[in-house]
Amino acid sequence: MGSRHDLKLELTGDGERPMFMNIAYSIIREIERGRLKPGDPLPGTRALSTSLKVHRNTVDAAYQELTMQGWLVARPSRGTFVANDLPEPAGGETPPPALRAPLDPVGRGTAPPMLRVSDGAPDARLMPATQLARAFRTALTSPAFVGGGDYSDPRGTIRLRTALSSYLISERGLTASADDMMITRGSQMGLYLAAAALVEPGEAIAVEEPGYPLAWSAFRAAGARVVGVPVDAHGIDVDRLAAIADREPELRAIYVTPHHQYPTTVTLGASRRLKLLDLARHKRLVLIEDDYDHEYRFEGRPVLPLAARAEAEGVVYLGSLSKLLAPAVRVGYAIAAPAVLTRMADRREAIDRQGDVPLEQALASLIEDGELRRHTRKARRIYGERRDLFAATIRRELGQHVAFDLPAGGLALWLRLRAGLDAETWAANAAQVGLAVSSGVKFVLDAAHAPQAFRLGYASLTEIELSRVATLLKRTIAG
Repeated sequence: MGSRHDLKLELTGDGERPMFMNIAYSIIREIERGRLKPGDPLPGTRALSTSLKVHRNTVDAAYQELTMQGWLVARPSRGTFVANDLPEPAGGETPPPALRAPLDPVGRGTAPPMLRVSDGAPDARLMPATQLARAFRTALTSPAFVGGGDYSDPRGTIRLRTALSSYLISERGLTASADDMMITRGSQMGLYLAAAALVEPGEAIAVEEPGYPLAWSAFRAAGARVVGVPVDAHGIDVDRLAAIADREPELRAIYVTPHHQYPTTVTLGASRRLKLLDLARHKRLVLIEDDYDHEYRFEGRPVLPLAARAEAEGVVYLGSLSKLLAPAVRVGYAIAAPAVLTRMADRREAIDRQGDVPLEQALASLIEDGELRRHTRKARRIYGERRDLFAATIRRELGQHVAFDLPAGGLALWLRLRAGLDAETWAANAAQVGLAVSSGVKFVLDAAHAPQAFRLGYASLTEIELSRVATLLKRTIAG
């Protein structure tokens, strides 16, 4: 292009899709056709909005979307440009398959790239990478790291535990000191260590069903038997749990996700919380509470954890910084009674004498200077917008085929299929056109009892990607 102001867009799409998405699709189409080449400048938002007769904020939203996806780059004081690392079209106006297939809204082509819908992962593109990298470099050159010639505490660095203690008091109502806490390499390690500390081989842990299969794997690896407890529209069925506890003399613990039940997203209500705590106390059972995405509550304040109650001494509380930042940041934490925490630390030391000290120091810096809270506020706003957009899109495209309750928080929707539809067949059809989704069979102990449902994570996908998910699901429902 000779000038950034001579771009003439032919808008694609229909009146139902947001205008900023139509603009984004149209720009990508120009890149695919070769009319916009790597490094080419784009018109300013004011100029393009005037040309298209739309609000300037609409163009700005399209540019931001494409920048997040990697199609465009924004250069301070210079403008917005097509990314330099995109391949040139092979010739004429036919783009190479690597560019063409991802944007095919109906999945044409013999080998479309797979768009994977997570089960509720955060968007790593939002992570404060610059601030984390700066804090990490500082940690690598700190006297505590350079001069330290011995291994650190298997419970994790005291600095991160202290910072987390302060953070959790204000954000989650937990009055846990640094001495009550262990830092783990993600929540998966915490699940395994909790089970190993609480259960002897052959003893049982009750779990929600449908529920979190990786927790079951961790418990089994620790030698525990896993016993399923039904989940309904209000969370774990405490009456059924009580019946199981009566007939299971070797039941030692109960694993729950009460804030946003995994996978159904429902919140355990106050009445059931009290009954659950009372049952655990009378049966001398330990509650393993996995509060994996506490901060992502879009309506009202987050519900306080079970562990925040004064009488909840028998709770092992697990959390994760991975859900706040990115899946690759493998840092979780566990809060437990001193005897339990000591057993967890002993077992952790046998396989992993310490955590990632520089990363833990860097994360402590993000907490101490308020960066983690700022990031969380930003992410919560963006994820809330994506939830609303995805929900509206699903209702519009698939409303006669699925039902769901809009979750008050969390990072995923739980779609229940209408009678006569089979989730596994639908998922297989979707995979044929490049869409990977998790059907209900993944979340149950017995496949015969699999719910006809999908868990669709929306937080890690852009608006354009979410629209494509709905389009591909609609196309493949009867295929």
